[in-house]
Amino acid sequence: MGNSTPVTEFILMGLTEDSQLQLILFGTFSAVYAITLVGNLSMIILIRISPSLHTPMYFFLTGLSFLDICYTSSVTPKFLSNLLKEKKSISYGGCLAQLYFYALFATTESYLLAVMAYDRYVAICSPLLYLMIMSQRKCVQLITISCIAGSINSFIHTMAASRLSFCGPNIIKTFYCEGPPLYALSCSDTSLNYLLIFIFVGFNLLTTSLTVLTSYTYILVTVLKLHSAASRRKAFSTCTSHLMVITIFYGCLSFMYTRPSSRQNDHLDQMASVFYVVVTPMLNPFIYSMRNQEVRGAFRNILGKQFLV
Repeated sequence: MGNSTPVTEFILMGLTEDSQLQLILFGTFSAVYAITLVGNLSMIILIRISPSLHTPMYFFLTGLSFLDICYTSSVTPKFLSNLLKEKKSISYGGCLAQLYFYALFATTESYLLAVMAYDRYVAICSPLLYLMIMSQRKCVQLITISCIAGSINSFIHTMAASRLSFCGPNIIKTFYCEGPPLYALSCSDTSLNYLLIFIFVGFNLLTTSLTVLTSYTYILVTVLKLHSAASRRKAFSTCTSHLMVITIFYGCLSFMYTRPSSRQNDHLDQMASVFYVVVTPMLNPFIYSMRNQEVRGAFRNILGKQFLV
């Protein structure tokens, strides 16, 4: 320990060492990132300029699109630049910054998805009181709580990571700075870091998943009591998009973090991380635009006005 040199940078192993395959991956994920930015920005602009979408549900969807942009941008630009470099390095400070923003936006998004499930519960189970319960002030408060939860979680894990000593090796077995792969390189005691992951990540996942499950349990019970088949289809259609996004989000999380260490596979974990961090933010706006009649209607109205002009 006394003769070791402190690590000032880390090497991100990436997905492959094949230079030709790296060029193909660069082109593919550059397109995915561009589509992600355009798709989510388009969703934000569409909601902003369409009066029919000025409701709590689409207020939260605007927040989700903004978080998807921030979330993937905390990792993807560095990932893309490293695909073109022979030395795929990231500075110590850059690694901690990436860890902070990744945890911030991922945690905030998980709470926002839970908030959106609660919003659907109020809309379907208490439709006459919906606008009173989900007032503008209440919506802003729920968004603020989600951001505070994300900030607290990311701050705690980043501060705990900053106290660790790194004296080699410095190769992180993934394409971005994530907690466990980073802790595995430390030459100091990491028991506190893993304890914080167990407490805070466990609390966040338990809180948000229980909120989602409880909300949709009440929604299912309420919808099944409806006598009209048309009313049931309309109620289910308003939840389908959100349920698809939640399934993808929590499905990836479960695959990445709930498997026993004996069954973990570096290659599969990297593929899951790519889908979770890079691909999922691209899919969300398409899921909402294709599965939501109000979004499609607003989009057609905007196109109609453009052609009339």
